[in-house]
Amino acid sequence: MVGFLHGLTTLYRKEIERHHNRPFLEAAMAACALVATARGHITFAHRTRIDQILETLDALKVFDPHEGVEIFNIHAEQILEHPHDGRKRALRVIRRVTKNPDTSRLLVQLCLAVSEMNDATSLADQIEIVMLCDQIGVDSAELGLYVDSDPESIRRGDALPPLWRMH
Repeated sequence: MVGFLHGLTTLYRKEIERHHNRPFLEAAMAACALVATARGHITFAHRTRIDQILETLDALKVFDPHEGVEIFNIHAEQILEHPHDGRKRALRVIRRVTKNPDTSRLLVQLCLAVSEMNDATSLADQIEIVMLCDQIGVDSAELGLYVDSDPESIRRGDALPPLWRMH
């Protein structure tokens, strides 16, 4: 009887943790999709990094990795098929968990991890991450991202920082 109650308690705690962490899972996969789709396609390296994030981050380990990949795929497909609306949807999901500055920074760090999977961060990835920082209130310079212009002017292509014009 004690084993049965212990098993029930453990299952209950795991379900509570999953329920509590679900918004973060959705935001993390939406943020990763923003960066992974920045170049117009998703590479195998991006998918590998998504799997690593799902299997490594404690807050996400309580989920079946396939569940996280499915959420990522939905966001990525929406962004690739309808960029404006897909990005808006992803940002809406991300904003749900960014009241805590530590969570916001963690999401940006996940984006950096996805971006750096190919050994070099592309200009498109950098722009996407800087714009995400701006949207969720993270100082991009604090995370080592250099920005000379405001994110909106970078997105339009106005006044790109000299370093970025070379790539």
